[in-house]
Amino acid sequence: MNRVTVETAHKTYPVIIGKGAVQEIGRFILQMKKKPTRLFVIADEAVYAIHGSTLRNELPDSLQTDWHFVPAGESAKSFPVFEQCLTAMLEAALDRHSLVVAFGGGACGDLAGFCAASYMRGIPFIQVPTTILAHDSAVGGKTAINHPLGKNMIGAFHQPEAVIYDTAFLKSLTEKETRSGFAEVIKHALIADSKLLEDIQQTIKNVGDIKGSFLEHCLQRGIEIKSAIVKEDEKETGVRAFLNFGHTYGHAVEALSGYGKTAHGEAVACGMIFALYASEFKNNLSFDIRSFTEWLKKADYHVEAGTAFSFDDMYAVMTRDKKAYGGTVRFVLLNKVGEPYITDMTKEELQKIDEHFRREVSQW
Repeated sequence: MNRVTVETAHKTYPVIIGKGAVQEIGRFILQMKKKPTRLFVIADEAVYAIHGSTLRNELPDSLQTDWHFVPAGESAKSFPVFEQCLTAMLEAALDRHSLVVAFGGGACGDLAGFCAASYMRGIPFIQVPTTILAHDSAVGGKTAINHPLGKNMIGAFHQPEAVIYDTAFLKSLTEKETRSGFAEVIKHALIADSKLLEDIQQTIKNVGDIKGSFLEHCLQRGIEIKSAIVKEDEKETGVRAFLNFGHTYGHAVEALSGYGKTAHGEAVACGMIFALYASEFKNNLSFDIRSFTEWLKKADYHVEAGTAFSFDDMYAVMTRDKKAYGGTVRFVLLNKVGEPYITDMTKEELQKIDEHFRREVSQW
């Protein structure tokens, strides 16, 4: 079992990661400085069907526990589901010392965290992620739901009390879920660790290679990278925006596809390629984009996903992104692997990059 400590200006908490980590949750809850009055688990219904008994067996018998089930995937991050959760929390008579437990993937964690942030202006919660993707989303305190006009546009910063990350849960993931989640690991490598990127490209030749001790090493390293950035910038006023590499374009792909139809990681993989071309255009990034893209394609990432939509449609969504500013679109680009920076891109610049991106994709 490994631990990574996340430090912010307002809270320090552990990420407990490894096979069997969920066995630590009961002890952690009973040893909390302010012992919870009761528990309220917001669970992905598909995850519960497979792993629900595992979590049930580890929760303290001494605390009353209510369970509320939400749809699998991005459909959980909607206003109706958010309202249903809050109604259930009110009906359960949760108080300020009740504890929410998020049990599922990134979407469930985002939703449950936002419910905890909103209920009585904020009550504590614990993340129990069950996907690779959630190694990124469960850490750092970003919580949100989607709006039809933009992904994660309605939310709050609300740090968890702990993240209990049992890697045994990952064995039930589909190839699509595995591939989607691992895109965030690749992102962490691109923005912070060239050696990790090299190791990943040498080790992972197809989705079947994303497993075992190497996967656990990658997840822990990704959490360490994110933790260091969150420590420096909890509420994304500066360097935390580096974690959005590939996301400005990727979120537009998700929004136009219809949330849940294109996996988050698939969209981000496409967005990272676009951002690499933008880095080449903006500051002559020296990086073999074609070789990197071919490697992603061999691992079955659909890096051409954004070409299904017109530039004007993509641009319209990107200008509504949280990172847009003053009529420009804010992008995270690379000077080199491990050296990200933030810059504003004009419509004219983005259109030129888009034309180049589409031309290159058509030749693959």
